[in-house]
Amino acid sequence: MVWDERLAALFRKNLQSTLTYWSVFFSFGLCIAFLGPTLLDLRCQTQSSLQDITWVFFAQQSCLLIGTATAGLFKKTLKQSLTILFLSSLAISLVFAIIPFCNNVVALAVVLAVAGLAMGGIDTISNMQLVRIYQKDSAIFLQVLHFFLGCGALLSPLIADPFLSDTNCIQSNLTANSTANLEHIRNSLVPYTPRNLSRYALPQEGTVITNVSYAFWIMAMINLPIPLAVFFLLYKEGLVSCCSKKSRSLLAGDELAMETKKSQKDRVDSLPEKAQESDTDYEDMASCCQKKNYSGASFCYFALHVAGALVLFMSDGILGEYSAFVYSYAVQEPLSIGHKTAGYLPSLLWGFITLGRLVSIPASCVLRPGIMVLINLAGVVLTFLLLLISPYSTSLLFLGTASLGFFLSSTFPSMLAYTEDILNYKGCATTVLVTGAGIGEMVLQMLVGSVILEQGSYSFLVCGLLFGGMAFAFYLMFLCFHRAYSRPPPDPPIKENYLDESVYSYQR
Repeated sequence: MVWDERLAALFRKNLQSTLTYWSVFFSFGLCIAFLGPTLLDLRCQTQSSLQDITWVFFAQQSCLLIGTATAGLFKKTLKQSLTILFLSSLAISLVFAIIPFCNNVVALAVVLAVAGLAMGGIDTISNMQLVRIYQKDSAIFLQVLHFFLGCGALLSPLIADPFLSDTNCIQSNLTANSTANLEHIRNSLVPYTPRNLSRYALPQEGTVITNVSYAFWIMAMINLPIPLAVFFLLYKEGLVSCCSKKSRSLLAGDELAMETKKSQKDRVDSLPEKAQESDTDYEDMASCCQKKNYSGASFCYFALHVAGALVLFMSDGILGEYSAFVYSYAVQEPLSIGHKTAGYLPSLLWGFITLGRLVSIPASCVLRPGIMVLINLAGVVLTFLLLLISPYSTSLLFLGTASLGFFLSSTFPSMLAYTEDILNYKGCATTVLVTGAGIGEMVLQMLVGSVILEQGSYSFLVCGLLFGGMAFAFYLMFLCFHRAYSRPPPDPPIKENYLDESVYSYQR
């Protein structure tokens, strides 16, 4: 794909909607990265134990998976999609504003569960709508979308950092020397992984002194313009019920689409009621699973979804487990890096993820998504091989962390664009791939945490290499299924049933 005048014109035509989806993903990024750095201060705020406070990770991540899958079950009309995005982005601002008032861990878990549902809706809908708008040209726009995610994930810890407690934020006479370990404890807290945290004697009763509330209120204010932008897009498209503005579809921007609307409506009105219910080319998950596909290719159709989800299950799982455990690996033998130095490793990983996504924007204009995925997965495997060859090198660990972040950065958007292109943009792949990636990030962290406790820190790199090799193998399987799959012909521009004027406007 090359950036040309046709693609520029399409971007200008859908500028507002595209910028809105990008900004919503920035909101997603803000919400995905704040919990780790602020967890100790939230423990003080809720006056809970370290073991109890780590369960809020599980509440957020599990509800994120539920939100991802649930959003994919909705019928993908523009009004429903934008309504989900509006409610989700507004919920994130409200969550940031409410967190400082949660004085027990159960209330905090409930609020973060709501945030997880909102994040899941944003993840599925934003990816799906950009694929729907740009279809075969969606790769570059998906790269920008995930670049905004990286920006949000980098910004929220920076906002929180000035307000984090440098000393024990519950003042008590029980633990006078616990302050020295505070930064180490903060970096050691890992989501939903059984760890021996009881050796850190932090008080649960006493005077709470923390300023972390200001960080959450600042993030709430930064996020507030995003639901307003989504609402304005709803209004512009005439989808706000209280407004009388004439309804418009997302892609209907020219006179031809408007001129054909009346004749199309007359034909649709004459169709059976079941046919009139569907106003989009996107199918729900039930339709995908029950679909009888083309020329005996139903097995390959199903296998492409599964193989693509497994690739992202492994790649996003690697990202999750590496960011969670690289600090613990660095401070233990044989490296024994200082706590303060090792604390830069997760930030280095996310910094190069964001840099890689920035570089992937122009790269996706030159390279096809399938080639980018192949390069990324090969780079992941080679990075882990280098780390295993020289496990005693501190400099190589920092270099490998940067390399891993760079190669993992564009795997998800490239894989999504490639899969949807193969499957003719029916929308099923987006939900399956997003859900598979989320499950992998959660499950592999739990698995690797258990393995490290039993086998030692060196198994951290062995697991990474194993998962990287499996991701590469699943991708080769995906390519084999692609060769065997008989792609159906594209839908005609004007259909006698299920006609969506936005799709007609694009295909024209």
